[in-house]
Parts: sequence; C-alpha cells; structure tokens
Amino acid sequence: MLRLSLEALEILDAIARRGSFAAAATEVHRVPSAVTYMVRKLEDDLGVEIFDRSGHRAQLTAAGVELLNEGRHLLLAANELECRIKRVATGWETELVIVVDTVLPIEMMFPMIAQFDALQSGTRLRFTQESLGGSWEALQERRADLIIGAISHLGGNASTQSSQILGELHSVFVVAPSHPLAQAPEPLSAHLIQQHRAIVVPDSSRNLLPYTIGLLSGQETLRVPDMQHKVAAQIAGLGCGYLPLALAYEAVAEGRLVVKAVAEVNPSIRMCFAWRNNGVGHALRWWLDSLAQEQSIKQWLALGIEKS
Repeated sequence: MLRLSLEALEILDAIARRGSFAAAATEVHRVPSAVTYMVRKLEDDLGVEIFDRSGHRAQLTAAGVELLNEGRHLLLAANELECRIKRVATGWETELVIVVDTVLPIEMMFPMIAQFDALQSGTRLRFTQESLGGSWEALQERRADLIIGAISHLGGNASTQSSQILGELHSVFVVAPSHPLAQAPEPLSAHLIQQHRAIVVPDSSRNLLPYTIGLLSGQETLRVPDMQHKVAAQIAGLGCGYLPLALAYEAVAEGRLVVKAVAEVNPSIRMCFAWRNNGVGHALRWWLDSLAQEQSIKQWLALGIEKS
C-alpha cells in the first residue's frame, strides 16, 4: 500500500530547498539517517527513484521533480485546511459570501476588501451580485451572509434579520439626446412615457414576486443584466428610464444623457445592508462595523444631488 505521507513530502521539500540531506535534517529536526531512511522508503513505496545519486550530489530525477511540484500543492492545501480549522474554532468564518446590489458599483468594496485582507484572518471572501428583491432572497435562503445596497422596504422577517440604512438613492428620468423624448415638452406624462421602450434590470429573485421601479403597465422593455449595462443602453438611445443620479450624473454633465422632468416623480429609496441575526462570526462582525462607519457609499449616493 502506498504511504505518501505529508511528513515525507515535507522532507523532500526541505531537501530541494536546502540543497542537501544534512541541511534538510536540521530544518525538520531529524537526524540525517532518518531523512535518508524516509527518502529510501518513499522510493520503495513508489517504485521509482526520486534522487539520482550517480554524481557527487543527489539530484532530483524527472519523477522526483514531478513529485515535488505536486507535493508542494498538497502541503499548501494541508496547511490551509489546518488554518481554516483553527479559524473556525476561534470564531473566524471559513468563507463570507457578500451580495452587492447591482445598483452599487462593486469597485466601491475594494478599499474595504484591502483593509480586511490586512487582518490576515484567512476568511475567504466571495462577492456576487443581485438586483431588487434578489438580494433579500439570497439572504433568506442562506446563499449570502451579508447583503449591501438592498432596498430597505423589501426586507423580510425582522425577527431573523437585521439591517442598517446606508443612505437615500435618488433617481432621475433620463434619455439620450437622440431619443424622441429628449425634445418632448415637460413634464412628461405617464401616458407619453408608456409609449417608449424602457431599459430595465429585472428582479433577480427566483421565488419572490418580482419587484419593479418606474416601469409602467404595458410598457415595452429591454432587459439588461446590471445597472452598468442599463446606463450604456440608455446612452445608446435604446430606451428610456430612471437611473440613480450617482450613476447618471457624469453622462448628464457630458451631454450624453438628458434629464427630463416627469409628471409622476419617483420618490427616493432607502438603501441598507442586512444580515441574519444568528451566527455572526468575527469576519461578518468586522464588515458590519466597517459598513456602519463607511462614508464613501453615502458620499457616492449624494453625487450630483446639488446639481439636479
């Protein structure tokens, strides 16, 4: 039976790095004869020569090089497994799944990710994106540990979930300068808007009733995967619709989009971050504390308000 132990791989790795059996023996706290015996036993178990001993110094054979390369992957995996087990025992999650609503540019999370990395907690981060009710559904179905940028009033059971407001999302109705509505007299009526195609990011929830914002009954739609594509589609003149002011203000300032006053104004929307009450580990707690103090999202949500 093959006995490819982690100890044997550690010794092989030490020999390759240190350049000799004696130096490797010192590193792994073994006598040289024990290291030699371990290598011989490994060769016997595998039925191949790992070292070429024909010269003055033992050199790895092609089989030995392959064993060393793959063995290092196993050693790294074993070390990571050991670290994860220790982290779980000390309250650090193995992985934290964070859903960011598509309305927020995920790049806004990068500074916080860098700060979290500096902790060297070992907790893996996994980011995904959802839209509208999809964030809340991911939290309810335990596909997410934390959701950021969710619409507050779509939240679920307050007894099992907690949330905190991030800020107010202000939207404007915009079209490309080439769009028919760009020259229409203001305020635009709902009847007039309904005659033109809307660019929408559909609700990504699988089981909840789909939620829409600013879409009129019977209005033709062009569905796109996220808010960045919605902005691009509206700039291209492919349709009309509401956009978060923070996403639209640059294109408006550059003349690529035109803000149109509407008869029925959509109210601002409260955005929040939310999590489940039970089982809050150290990693999630760090993110909750950081988001509670984070100002960049509030500042981003306020972009262009004074100019609108």
